[in-house]
Amino acid sequence: MIRKLGDADLGPLMTLVSKDPALNLFIIGDVENFGFEQEFMELWGDFREEDGQLIAVLLRFYGNFLPYADGPFDAAGFAELMQAGPKFEMVSGSAETVQAVAEHLNIRKEKQMRFAELRKLNSTLNTTAASAHAIRQATTDDVDAICLLTDQIEEFDNNPEDSRSSLRKTLETGTGRTYFMEQDGKVIATASTAAESSMSAMVVAVATHPAFRGQGLASRLVARLSADMLHEGRTPCLFYNDPQAALIYRKLGYQDIGFWTMLYV
Repeated sequence: MIRKLGDADLGPLMTLVSKDPALNLFIIGDVENFGFEQEFMELWGDFREEDGQLIAVLLRFYGNFLPYADGPFDAAGFAELMQAGPKFEMVSGSAETVQAVAEHLNIRKEKQMRFAELRKLNSTLNTTAASAHAIRQATTDDVDAICLLTDQIEEFDNNPEDSRSSLRKTLETGTGRTYFMEQDGKVIATASTAAESSMSAMVVAVATHPAFRGQGLASRLVARLSADMLHEGRTPCLFYNDPQAALIYRKLGYQDIGFWTMLYV
């Protein structure tokens, strides 16, 4: 049985998603930061008929949906909820869960990435984090300068207006942070976190200006972000699908824990 979740379901929800906190960092972070009653966010749960136990959850954050299940679940029911929404754009999550839902959707594009996490500090991370360049933490005043860089990155399939709105909201709500480096008054490298929660954080939007690549700037930013997360008791996680990025992240101590699938409708 699928029904909408509310404050009274917090305990069962956290029991379910805390079985795999890295995989569920978006659900955990959004619930901790925003609760259940938001116009831009909804949660549904699939409850087992015989004992009423919560076995799966579906998060909507704006037009993006994220399902998580601990075993078999009503994938068709989740797919129906997604398609009934006013602005269904994407579904993402662990490869197995998303593929179960995909069987009931009309998919335009699929993207799969490796999912990795960093559990503890190490000497390489600490050494890399000690950058010769000054690293600044962004405020909302820096949004346009940072997005002028990310607008140039081909891999970022984002609308410029949406990118600025999203970054500004993240900084205003404290659900993430952005570190960056400058030269001659222009941002030359940046890295951010998103979905920060009491347990974890996602490293996102890692970018270096084409003219400054090969100097290890992004590595230093990711190292500093990751070290700060670990010092605060959070586990940093990230996605990647670039072999060169894999070498960098593994050198810093990140280890693969699975695959993350994104489906665009």
